[in-house]
Amino acid sequence: MAFTALLSLMLLAPVCALAETKRDKRKIAQPRRAELKQAQARLAEMGYGVGRNALVAFQKYERRKATGQFSRADVEAILTARAPQPRDSGYRHVEIDLDRQILLLIDDGGAVQKILPVSTGSNKQYREKTMSGLAYTPRGRFRVYSKLKGWRKSPLGLLYYPNYFSDGIAIHGNPSVPNIPQSHGCIRIPMSEAVAMSRELPIGSIVLVYDSQSFVSAKDWANGNDD
Repeated sequence: MAFTALLSLMLLAPVCALAETKRDKRKIAQPRRAELKQAQARLAEMGYGVGRNALVAFQKYERRKATGQFSRADVEAILTARAPQPRDSGYRHVEIDLDRQILLLIDDGGAVQKILPVSTGSNKQYREKTMSGLAYTPRGRFRVYSKLKGWRKSPLGLLYYPNYFSDGIAIHGNPSVPNIPQSHGCIRIPMSEAVAMSRELPIGSIVLVYDSQSFVSAKDWANGNDD
């Protein structure tokens, strides 16, 4: 009798566990449409823009998992988040945060105007046709010295609306912007943002590229001291 009761409990245990799992999944409710609209409006208000790239940029900036999909946790984080702040303030420039893999466009007043997801140098050795080297994005302060409209064919691939700032390294549009560093050294941005970004970066624009180990301010350049 006791054995039969024990066997019955053992057989029921997986069924109960399965039912509990289903209940747990139901508890994780998806964001409602009204909440999504609120979150999307807040992203735009903070400078991330709209669409999937806006969400990915937010997730990267906040060091969340970059899925490009809204979860309830993401929505809650967006609605309570503060707008990104520049590393260097008080003048117009663009910043590339290599750790977060994002670009921040800073306006004349020193406020963040736009945030984009990027993919930078992978820091791995590469061999392409007759070229080889280290896929490295240089750190430091630079100025845009050359730019082109439309496509430009380079030995390492196609660049869309490139803005060159360091020995052939450019900020440019690319159909592939992974969530991790994967370029040969350039700053890849989404294709949909390339034309607008090119307009924002005339010749002479200041570009700051940094990570957690290195940062150089360019406030003296902004004040007219390029020496």
